[in-house]
Amino acid sequence: MVLRVAFQMDPIEAVDIDADSSFRIALEAQARGHELFVYTPDKLVFREGRVMALARPVTLQKVKGAHVTFGPEDMIDLAGIDVVWLRQDPPFDMGYITSTHLLDMVHPATLVVNDPFWVRNYPEKLLVLQFPDLTPPTMIARDLATIRDFKAEHGDVILKPLYGNGGAGVFRLDPNDRNLASLHELFTGINREPLIVQKYLPAVSKGDKRIILVDGKPIGAINRVPAAGETRSNMHVGGRPEPVTLTARDQDICAAIGPLLREKGQIFVGIDVIGDYLTEINLTSPTGLQELERFDGVNGAELIWQAIESRRTS
Repeated sequence: MVLRVAFQMDPIEAVDIDADSSFRIALEAQARGHELFVYTPDKLVFREGRVMALARPVTLQKVKGAHVTFGPEDMIDLAGIDVVWLRQDPPFDMGYITSTHLLDMVHPATLVVNDPFWVRNYPEKLLVLQFPDLTPPTMIARDLATIRDFKAEHGDVILKPLYGNGGAGVFRLDPNDRNLASLHELFTGINREPLIVQKYLPAVSKGDKRIILVDGKPIGAINRVPAAGETRSNMHVGGRPEPVTLTARDQDICAAIGPLLREKGQIFVGIDVIGDYLTEINLTSPTGLQELERFDGVNGAELIWQAIESRRTS
């Protein structure tokens, strides 16, 4: 079975081929004989009832500095594509949301991964709110006095933008910190969105576990350890990946959320677990496939394509 596969993603020529999950998924697709196209989100077009994209065919190889060869750019009708990957990085802004509305118009006849309706309706920092027994104490609010009350109750908290990514804008405010009002002023001056505040989990010093689920089932995990003097463990900001095994608590968390992810068409998901607590469910553009493969020999890209191909033949 040969599939025509289009990746809606950030420029593929700029990715780190040793770390980028989109590149690994695309390379696996090519190895399976599928035909690949790429386009950036600004090349997505709706015209007279058709959803199209200015896309380029690509050939890939895992050679630094020469990892992609492009064919000529052409307008393709996404109704003629078998699989579209929604893989551009956040911010999860109106541009991102608009692209999910357009892709909704071709899914599921064209399989969009992950299902754009639920990507739009399940932002990673909001979906976890459906599982309060699994998460640390959490507040979503914009009002400064309300946030102050939460901080007074829990003492040591993490403050971050609701729709951020990659560790950007994440602040730890310990009991002696005096910067809450200034940070609130900064964030509310940038946008009209509320903030998310969570009780600080000291276990983060031992790492923030990224567990990868394929079709609702865990396939493995990596641990991301913060750099010295840093609260954030994201690899974008210097977090160190290391191998890790799944605990019984991790398995319980996955068992609780997995059926919902599968039901809503979320084929490739990365969840974040600190200690015993679920902190995020990442649907938009999760990472970690290449690190998992290096540490544990688990070919997550292969498992993902098996799940996709089974849908295309059913």
